[in-house]
Amino acid sequence: MALNKSMHPRNRYKDKPPDFAYLASKYPDFQKHVHTSLTGRVGLNFKDPEAVRALTCTLLKEDFGLSIEIPLERLIPTVPLRLNYIHWVEDLIGSIDGDETAVEGPRRGIDIGTGASCIYPLLGATMNGWFFLATEVDDICFNYAKKNVEQNGLSDLIKVVKVPQKTLLMDALKEESALVYDFCMCNPPFFANQLEAKGVNSRNSRRPPPSSVNTGGVTEIMAEGGELEFVKRIIHDSLQLKKRLRWYSCMLGKKCSLAPLKEELRKQGVPKVTHTEFCQGRTMRWALAWSFYDDVSVPSPPSKKRKMEKVRKPLSFSLLLPTVKLLQAKAPSIGCSAHGSLDVVTAWVEKTLTDLRVLHKRVPSGNAERSLFLTAVENSWIHVRQKRRDQRRQLRELPRAPPSGDGAVSQTVENSPHPDGPHSDSPHPMCSERPRGMDVVEDKGGVNNGSDMVTEEVATGAGCTTPPPSSSSTQPFLFKCLTNMKLEGTGEGVKEEGDVTLQMHWVEGQNRDLMNQLCTYLKNTLLQAIFGGRFKITWRSVCSVFPVQFF
Repeated sequence: MALNKSMHPRNRYKDKPPDFAYLASKYPDFQKHVHTSLTGRVGLNFKDPEAVRALTCTLLKEDFGLSIEIPLERLIPTVPLRLNYIHWVEDLIGSIDGDETAVEGPRRGIDIGTGASCIYPLLGATMNGWFFLATEVDDICFNYAKKNVEQNGLSDLIKVVKVPQKTLLMDALKEESALVYDFCMCNPPFFANQLEAKGVNSRNSRRPPPSSVNTGGVTEIMAEGGELEFVKRIIHDSLQLKKRLRWYSCMLGKKCSLAPLKEELRKQGVPKVTHTEFCQGRTMRWALAWSFYDDVSVPSPPSKKRKMEKVRKPLSFSLLLPTVKLLQAKAPSIGCSAHGSLDVVTAWVEKTLTDLRVLHKRVPSGNAERSLFLTAVENSWIHVRQKRRDQRRQLRELPRAPPSGDGAVSQTVENSPHPDGPHSDSPHPMCSERPRGMDVVEDKGGVNNGSDMVTEEVATGAGCTTPPPSSSSTQPFLFKCLTNMKLEGTGEGVKEEGDVTLQMHWVEGQNRDLMNQLCTYLKNTLLQAIFGGRFKITWRSVCSVFPVQFF
């Protein structure tokens, strides 16, 4: 059931679809329509009208205590869809504020074209104690609807009336001019002719064929002009009745009908209009509602981004405890004095991000994790080796300064002090003068050689310091992500040693592939930090020396 997660929040089938196996064991009439696949999965043939009818009758009996009869030649309703509509009407009429003319006691509604099942009144009366006026033009449907109401003992709440053809609201309310109804419901005929009902002209050729059978009499599935003209007639009736009903509503089978109907309501000056979507199984339906009351609260329509993005798993990899201990042994080289597994891995990650000029800051996290919020403003982790080789070649091709002149000394050395060496605020004594904009490449045989690169712009006579990118700058960014380092196996008490898992959660940006590249770079850098910059990393060498888990 692909759309079940988007059902109305109160729909009982949203998180618990019908259990066919259980229902088959309890109801013999349903059991004969159930089949079991070779894999043991219990299913139902939704293209068989008798099977669909058996399911509807069984669900109404099991979940609502209702016993109904439906002829095969008339519309067989699906319970989850009708339940979605009922719950939406609850949202509509439950949001009435301060209406002095509100009718005390149970709500009153009208079901236009109730059908043989009379399902909306039966559900509304059973669940909420609503009073219903149910209208029907078809003789067979009228007789079955009246019988279904009587055999469930709901004649005090539901009145089924036979009305002439093409009668909607005006004629049905002539005899009860004093009553103010809270709402009307309608499941209009969707199609204008037989070809449209078969999907010849109305169904996109790229869509798969319907997964269920289409049942219903002529008056139930077809009307002149289809659902669009049918609902327009209800709109015109509402313009005369106005406040005789608090809410007018209709279900729609085609999304393309929604916009012209809303435009019609706008032209007529209707003050309150809203719509929604009904999602169930593989079926989508839409509904439109409008009101002439100023004091009703209008439920918000569904977001345009109704289809939730697929939940993406974070990019992650794990460092097992033996791997973490090797990193701990190398930690003093980056000035890290921590001994806990989590703090050591976090220090290495922060050091690597700093070298890459990736903006990062710590954010609050739990005891067994550390969290960093990353903002990448430039792609500094791609083709690192090639960049390093190119800049080495540029350094070799630079002309040397003459020994005489103004006494300046120009030498090419390492770009930054050794991690264990002293720090000074004065200009570095070994900095060379070279054209502005030339990059100096760090090329030590330490932890980052062969894995990452630091480039610094050296201004003439300005020393060797490079200001990091400002976190408050408004420059565009490539992506933002949340990186978590979690200490595994901390269920019993707080531990300092253990496996560490790094996870990168996408927040926003241009391309998720960039985050994937950075994640791979972090993995490789941690490996090179252990083996040294001159070690050639291959998957075989990694797996043979120490354990690392990648996901």
